[in-house]
Amino acid sequence: MSAKDAGTKRAGNPRPTRPEPVQLLTPGGERVHHPDYDIDVTPGELRDLYRAMARARRVDAEGVTLQRQGELGLWPSLLGQEAAQIGSGHAVGDQDHVFPSYRDHGVALSRGLDPLDIFRMFRGVTHGGWDPAEKRFHLYTLVIGSQVLHATGYAMGAAQDGENAAVIAYFGDGATSQGDVSEAFNFAAVYQAPVVFFCQNNQWAISEPTERQSRVPLHRRADGFGFPGIRVDGNDVLACLAVTRTALDRARQGQGPTLIEAFTYRMGAHTTSDDPTRYRDAGEVAEWALKDPIARLRSHLAAHDWADDTFFAAVDEENEQVATEIRADVRAMPEPDLDEIFGLTYGDAHSLVAEERAEFRAYRSTFADAANTES
Repeated sequence: MSAKDAGTKRAGNPRPTRPEPVQLLTPGGERVHHPDYDIDVTPGELRDLYRAMARARRVDAEGVTLQRQGELGLWPSLLGQEAAQIGSGHAVGDQDHVFPSYRDHGVALSRGLDPLDIFRMFRGVTHGGWDPAEKRFHLYTLVIGSQVLHATGYAMGAAQDGENAAVIAYFGDGATSQGDVSEAFNFAAVYQAPVVFFCQNNQWAISEPTERQSRVPLHRRADGFGFPGIRVDGNDVLACLAVTRTALDRARQGQGPTLIEAFTYRMGAHTTSDDPTRYRDAGEVAEWALKDPIARLRSHLAAHDWADDTFFAAVDEENEQVATEIRADVRAMPEPDLDEIFGLTYGDAHSLVAEERAEFRAYRSTFADAANTES
């Protein structure tokens, strides 16, 4: 019995029935069609989607490596979720607004964000690091679910201003248990806000499986608020593109919100401070590795002779160069001022914070003293 099955059994809850998600590309790379969500893509567009997913994966891997080397304070990996992020990200129009969580590096790249802006934030030398208006890509939110309320409020304001724009909010399965998300759903439904709620159900909210979070599939949460919910194969970049494009078009036309549940899998740790082997069955991970979103599109391209080994090798070479540049640039960044944490806690001086700052400074000085002794 896997860890997930054991957890479900302990809870005394039957495993909810999983509906068939919208799928346009099978795990083996075969193109299929859907009566409600279909899409025409050229070979060139398919190669662009592959290149974008491969770039996201390589940038993400560099983030993990740099954190392990002590260059970053933390890194939340997107490994396994490239199709959900790149597919949906490529559906977003230039006029639309994106409200991400803290794992949406692929969406950031699809919006043209400089990856170094993300690395600066996780190094601790900025508190966001980019202008949300420039790319219409708002700041990462580490508070679980709060960005969904922000996105809904922004969408309501855009509608009042008469903008022909939609808003998309990204969040994980665990965030659906937050009150902020339910409040956002209700406001969006009542005001017919032009917002798309994009839930990446990677099946684990840190160590809690989805079955311990909800008795029904997550996209059905929309039923209670009176707007459509749909489940899509989150490892199928074409399905994610098609469903998100339709939902965004619907929002711009004044038809209100949509909840998309991209059913995918987090192949790595929740963050670099997490050890998933303590709560997750290795067989489950191996099963999902066979559904790898990048391998799926690669098989499709190769089967139709739309890309060859030369193309794939060139993509890998480009990404290695990007990773090399990121590595050098991150290592050249200044050290974060950890003492600044205490200065930004309250607007005014606080005796307890001052005491903690003094203790922290004394603790850090022991390392400086040790280094001086060794030299």
